[in-house]
Order: sequence, then structure tokens, then C-alpha cells
Amino acid sequence: MLRLLEKLPSGRALEFLHKIVDGICGRAYPRYQDYGNIWSLLEWMEVLEETGTYFKTAVGKNLSDEEAAQQINELNSSYQEAITKCLKGRKEEIRNALVERVNAISSAQLQDFDWQLKLALSSDKISMLQMPLLNLDLDVRENGEIKPVSIEMNKEELQNLINSLEAANKVVLQLK
Repeated sequence: MLRLLEKLPSGRALEFLHKIVDGICGRAYPRYQDYGNIWSLLEWMEVLEETGTYFKTAVGKNLSDEEAAQQINELNSSYQEAITKCLKGRKEEIRNALVERVNAISSAQLQDFDWQLKLALSSDKISMLQMPLLNLDLDVRENGEIKPVSIEMNKEELQNLINSLEAANKVVLQLK
């Protein structure tokens, strides 16, 4: 997996790894021109991708030190030590960057909600309907502005919403 990393002189490995983590955390990634004499352009793209993926996976999946070390056991021990040292030292910083990246998907936040249950007795097409409907009013804050959102759902749509929210809650609980 990270075999190409061994082309880098071991004395420069820790510095390179920290630059990769800097890139993950929103700062500058290492530049190809600083390492072009070590890797070809294709190898450079591969080593950047594999190294970044290793750090993101180790932190994102909350791997133990042993599990993280097991993924790099094919590398020379000096590179293993450099990767482990960098991972241990910057784990929290990587985690924060990953959380920020997920949060950036949507800046909208639920501020408040209200609901009403209604019974539709008829419609313009059916004289005897008797269908329960839920009106859900959401106040969503996006970019500092509160926007009202109103949704009307029948029983099946409500059940789908509840199932989706329960699934999302399970994911959140697993991340804790």
C-alpha cells in the first residue's frame, strides 16, 4: 500500500508525513517540486493519495494503535515509526478536520420545530378520504438566517422520515 514511501530518505519521512497531515487539515499539501527527484508524477499522485487515505482511515475508523500499525507492517521499521509518531501526535487535529469536512456538507441547522396532526375527511376527488396527515414546520438556520420550512406527510412518508432519523441516530451513536 504505502510501499512508495520507502523511496523517500527516512530522515525526510516525518517532515513529509506532517505536510500530508497539514494538507488534510486544510493547510498546504507538500509540493511536487520539492519531491520530484524522488517520485515520478504518477508515483507522486499515488503516494499522496495512499498516505492521506491511511491517515483519514486510521482516524475516521478510530483504529487502535495495533490496528493502525498492522496496516503498515510491510514497511521498513523506520517508516512505521515515523507514521505512528505522526499519527499519534496529530490524531485529534485530523479528527477535527474530518468533522469539519462533514459539517461543511450543509451549514443548515434545525433551530425549532412544530407539528400538527390532521385528519383529511375528503378531497376534491374522493368524498370519503379519512386520511391522517402530519404538518411539520421546521425553523432552519442557514448562514445566520432562519428559514421556515413546512412539510405535509401521509402515514407512509412519516414512517420513512422516522426510519431515516433512527438510522442517522445510530450512525451518530457509533461515532461517539
